[in-house]
Amino acid sequence: MCGITGYIGYDEAAPLLIRALKKLEYRGYDSAGVAIIDNGKIFVRKKKGQIKLLDESLSASTLSGNTGIGHTRWATHGEPSDINSHPHIDAEGRIAIVHNGIIENYVKLKQWLQSRGIVFRSDTDTEVIVHIINYFYRTSQGALLDAVMETLKLLTGSYALAIVSADYPDRIIAARKNCPLITGLGKTGAFIASDVPALLEHTRDLVFLNDGEIAVLYRDHIELRSSEGEVLKRETTHIDWDVESAEKGGYPHFMLKEIFEQSKAMSDALSPRLKMGGPEAAGANKVIDFDEVKLDERWIMARRIVITACGTAYHAGIIGKYAFEHLARIPVEVDIASEYRYRSPIFDKKDIVIVISQSGETADTIAAMRLAKQNGACVFAITNAPGSTLSREADIVMYTYAGPEIAVASTKAFTTQVMCIYLLAIELGRLRKHISGDAYRRYIAALSEIPKQARQILDKKESIQRFAARQFNKTKMFFMGRQFDYPVSMESALKLKEISYTHSEAFAAGELKHGPIALVDSSTLVVTFATQNALFEKIASNIREVTSRGAASLVITWEDVDSFDTVSEAIFTLPKTEDCLSPLLAVIPAQLFAYYCAIQRGNDPDKPRNLAKSVTVE
Repeated sequence: MCGITGYIGYDEAAPLLIRALKKLEYRGYDSAGVAIIDNGKIFVRKKKGQIKLLDESLSASTLSGNTGIGHTRWATHGEPSDINSHPHIDAEGRIAIVHNGIIENYVKLKQWLQSRGIVFRSDTDTEVIVHIINYFYRTSQGALLDAVMETLKLLTGSYALAIVSADYPDRIIAARKNCPLITGLGKTGAFIASDVPALLEHTRDLVFLNDGEIAVLYRDHIELRSSEGEVLKRETTHIDWDVESAEKGGYPHFMLKEIFEQSKAMSDALSPRLKMGGPEAAGANKVIDFDEVKLDERWIMARRIVITACGTAYHAGIIGKYAFEHLARIPVEVDIASEYRYRSPIFDKKDIVIVISQSGETADTIAAMRLAKQNGACVFAITNAPGSTLSREADIVMYTYAGPEIAVASTKAFTTQVMCIYLLAIELGRLRKHISGDAYRRYIAALSEIPKQARQILDKKESIQRFAARQFNKTKMFFMGRQFDYPVSMESALKLKEISYTHSEAFAAGELKHGPIALVDSSTLVVTFATQNALFEKIASNIREVTSRGAASLVITWEDVDSFDTVSEAIFTLPKTEDCLSPLLAVIPAQLFAYYCAIQRGNDPDKPRNLAKSVTVE
C-alpha cells in the first residue's frame, strides 16, 4: 500500500520520480505527488487520481531541481483529494515529507501542535509529522537529523518516511518502522523507494532498512544510522531480476502475464531443490536437496506445525495443513496472522511456525512471527523477497523464486508458495518415515510434471474466456470443493471478488446443506472443484442440489472423468496428477475466470479498487 520514492543526484529529479512512481502503481493508490527542491525553495505538486495527471502538471512546469521525493497515496486518514495527497509541508514551507503507514497517536500530537498555533491544511495523520519535525528543527538550532530523530521518538504506529528541507538541498533523510524502505546508489545519484521495481533501472545493489534505522542520502553516498544517530555498516543485497520481468512484455495486463508465468515460476521454485539425476534416479533415498533450509531434528521431532499468514498466503497455508497431515502425519494448525497475534496462542518449543508472505513485509504476519520467536518457537518463512523483514528475522527462509509480481491480485506467488509447501511436506514425510521410498519418488515425479501440465491448461484459456463471457453478470458466485479442493475454492472466490467486484463465497461442499443452499437460485453460478477421486459421488450429489435450484454450474476435474457429464452444464478438465497435488493445477482456470470476468465488467484487473499489493499496516 502506498509508494515512496526519492532521488538526489546530478539529473533532474522530476522525470526520475515519475518513472519510479509508475513502477509502484501496482501497490494501489488514489493520488500522487512530488516535492522538489529548486533554487533554494520546495515546490510541491500533487493530484488526486492517476500518476498521468501529476505527470501532465509537471510537464507544464519549469522545475529543474536535482533533489526530490515522491508518493502514491492509498487513503487511510481523510478522503482522496489534492489536499490530503502527499507530500505534506510545514507551515514555513521549508520541510516536506512523504509517509507510508499509520500514526496511531496522531490525534494527541495534533492537539499538542494546535495548542501551539499550528493550523492544519489536511485531514491526514501524516501532517503532524512534518510540523513536529519543524518544531524540533527550530528548537535544535537547525540540526535537521536531530529534529527527525526527536520526532521519531514521539510517533506510535508504523512509518516509512522520506524528508527534504530547503535548508539542506544536499540530502534526503529517510526512516522506517514496520513499513518497507530500500536505498540504492546509482551512477547519477542516490535513490530510495518502498519496493525494488522502482530502483532496478538505476541499481541492483540495494540496502534494506531495518526497523528503527535512518538513512541519509547524498549525491555520491548513503549513510545508514541507528535511531540514536550511530553510523551503521550494512552489506548490499544484489537483485537478480531483469528489469523486463517487471514489464508487461506484450500482455494487456500484468495479471494475465503473471498467470502465464506460473509454469516457469513453479519450475524455478522446484528445480534448484531437486538433486541431479531427477526423481527417476534408481535407488535414490533422497531426491529433494534441502540443505538450504536445514530440515534438522527440530522438524523430525516437532510436536506440531503452526502456519500463519494473510489473504492468499493464508489459503496456501490451508493447503499446507492438508499436505503436512496427509504426507508427513504431523498435526497442523492454521491461523490468520491478524487473529494469531491477538488470541493468546499456546506455544511449545517443539513447534515449527511457518509464516508465509509474498512481500515479506505483511504487517500482521511480521507481528505473528515476532510473537512466535519471543516464545521460543522455530520460525520458518516462505517468501518471494530477499532482504525483506521476514527473510531477515526468521530462523530459516525458503524463497519461492517467483520473480516480481506486479498485479495486486496474487497468482504466481500463490502457486510457488504451494510448490514450496509440497516440497517441505514430501521431504518431511520421508524424514519422519511416513512415506515409502517408492511413494516419495512418485510424488517428486508428479511435482516435476506440474509446470508442463500448467502450460497445457493455459493453452486452453479460450474455453474459460468463453465461459466467463456467458456468466460474468451472475450476481452470486459460489465455489465449493472437498479436502484439497476446499482451500482452492477459497482462493478462487477471493480472486473473483478482488478484481471483478462480484459477490463470491467459498465453502466446503459438505457444508452446502448447512446454510449456503438457501442463497442458490437462477442468479447463481456454482464452480465446483472435483479432483479428489474418492469423493466424486458426494460431489456429484452436491452439484445436483444446486442445479436443481436453477444455478449454473462449472466443474473443474480431471481428464477422462465422466462422473459429472450429466450433472453440470460446463466442465473444464485438468491433466491428471496425484490428488493431493491438485491445487497447483486446479487454481489456474479459476484465476483465468476471475481475470476474464473483470475484463467483461470493464475493470482494471491490475489495480482493483481499495486494495493494495503489500499490506504494511494493520
